[in-house]
Amino acid sequence: MGRCPHCGQGRLFSGFLKVRPTCEVCGYDLGRIETGDGPATFIMQIAGGIVVFGALYVYIAYRPPIWALMAVTLPLVLGLSLGLMRPGKGLMTALHYRSVEAGR
Repeated sequence: MGRCPHCGQGRLFSGFLKVRPTCEVCGYDLGRIETGDGPATFIMQIAGGIVVFGALYVYIAYRPPIWALMAVTLPLVLGLSLGLMRPGKGLMTALHYRSVEAGR
């Protein structure tokens, strides 16, 4: 939902993937929650797996020309990657917040 993992009210992102330094509602320091490349790695594997196995199925079952297959799969992987990136980053941020707060 893109909300602060501490209070659930303030916005988490200030841009497409940039996490705010602090929550505007509760003042929680969001800057100490660092997810690194975790979200991008998971999203690449998920989107790539869906598109590759789908493309293999379509190619084996229907034998379309390669240019037609590429014309469909490249925008699909781009759309899936960009569409899943923000929820994936929010999920990884919330999970990291949970593990940091559990360690206190």
